[in-house]
Amino acid sequence: MDNPYKIGIIGGTGKVGRHIATNAIQKGYKVRMLVRNPEKLLCKNDKIEIVEGQIQDIENIRELLKDCKIVINTFGQPTKEEPMYSKVTKNILEVMKDLNISRYIGVSGGSLTINDDKKSFLNRFGAKMFELSFPKMMVDKKLEWEILFNNKHIHWTLIRLPFVKDSLKSNYIKESLTDMPGTKITNQDIATFIIDHIDNPKYIHKAPFISH
Repeated sequence: MDNPYKIGIIGGTGKVGRHIATNAIQKGYKVRMLVRNPEKLLCKNDKIEIVEGQIQDIENIRELLKDCKIVINTFGQPTKEEPMYSKVTKNILEVMKDLNISRYIGVSGGSLTINDDKKSFLNRFGAKMFELSFPKMMVDKKLEWEILFNNKHIHWTLIRLPFVKDSLKSNYIKESLTDMPGTKITNQDIATFIIDHIDNPKYIHKAPFISH
């Protein structure tokens, strides 16, 4: 069944992004992806429109998102580069506002802790260790969260993930707004969850944890 909505995907060549594109097409959505190296694209499909460019370039983001109704951001930080999650998200939201796009779904790690969390001791310990091991990245991730939290014009959802397992297998997805309910999830199930929540208002302006 064809869907009139077009989805702009950032991070489409990553572990999760390629499954999102495939799932979206299967559900009838149109898909456009921003890709730095098109030759690295594993999910080659005639129904996927490609914009070649850099996520750091706001004009490339603008080209990606023109006539889109939904934005899905699974951007993965390039190794050895300064953290840029907050800058990327800020630019995306600015372009979305300019183009009158309201729906945004992004992903972050389960180590991100926000005010209403009630994490178990083990998960609090894990988050603290992550902050000590990757201090710059965690500061940037927290800033990304604050940018989203303070933006009430966009219908955003930020999904917090545990360890991501590369698998096509599906399992029951556990959800929580206060603590990570498990230790892992497949990229296939992340993609399914994201596509299923495009039109679902349950987690608008919220940051759910999901896992198996």
